[in-house]
Amino acid sequence: MSCKPLISVLMPVRNEERFLPAALDSLFRQTLADWELVAVDDGSSDATPAILAAAAKGDPRVRVLRREGGGLVAALNAGLELCRAPLLARMDGDDVSHPRRLATQADCLSENPHVGLVASSFRHFPRQGLRRGMLDYERWQNSLTAHELIVRDLFVESPFVHPGVMTRREIVAGLGGYRDLGWPEDYDLWLRMAAAGTRFARLPGPVFCWRDHPERATRTMSEYAQDAMRRCKLHHLQQAFLEEVSELVLAGAGQEARAWQRLLAAAGIRVSHWLDVDPRKIGRLLHGAPVLHSESFELEQRKMLVAIGLRGARDQFRQTAARRGWTEGADFVCVA
Repeated sequence: MSCKPLISVLMPVRNEERFLPAALDSLFRQTLADWELVAVDDGSSDATPAILAAAAKGDPRVRVLRREGGGLVAALNAGLELCRAPLLARMDGDDVSHPRRLATQADCLSENPHVGLVASSFRHFPRQGLRRGMLDYERWQNSLTAHELIVRDLFVESPFVHPGVMTRREIVAGLGGYRDLGWPEDYDLWLRMAAAGTRFARLPGPVFCWRDHPERATRTMSEYAQDAMRRCKLHHLQQAFLEEVSELVLAGAGQEARAWQRLLAAAGIRVSHWLDVDPRKIGRLLHGAPVLHSESFELEQRKMLVAIGLRGARDQFRQTAARRGWTEGADFVCVA
């Protein structure tokens, strides 16, 4: 192994004694050996410090930073400062990487110098008890196999599992690292990377296993709740697509669209028209704006957000938009 490794694996942990040994073992089994692990213990009170100390004693590639708490974003940034390699891989202490994960991701970035981030296709585990929504998310994310598809769906949901990505460290550092703004720090980073022109890629086979359990951050932290995700999306939309926009069209009139209307109103953006296909809603007024059928509506250079939460409805709307000559990314953006 060279003095300066090829890959820095950044792993913030807190009270992960149950799952950490399996996560570390999956790193030690990697076919590519030229890596360092920067493990940031964010104030654990269980056996996590001992497990990390034993790992560092047994393998000089393991480096441990002990903090007395401070939160995930602070831990990520503290670890980022210690990462020495040009490539940065993320991993959490409760997940498992395929033995060839680091090798295949590093090969992708080496062979495609224009790519700044490569994601893993992933698989939830254990499979027992997984809800349909989680399986749908897994299927949707793994279907985004090219940069154009990822960017098209960038505002639908976070397109990457954070602990399954590898990126170029200089990109993350150049954007100022992670930000703590009350919404997901990883999604915020992907949106900033996209705005800066970063190209994305995804490996076709699942080389990362994302453990599902009740204590997972995405289930317990308020930053990952749906309202926080919407606020993150709107913040970034207002930097470009909705810049200086004071009114727009909202496609959808269900719960998700109404949540967006409330958020938009708080930001001073008025919904001028609603689009829907439900005959019970067509012709009504909703928050002072008419509900119209998309087939009879003329967009006329207005901006439109598509907030349709029903399964399959987003694809149906895209078919309608194609018939009407509406261009995704220019005329409308899907946010659900």
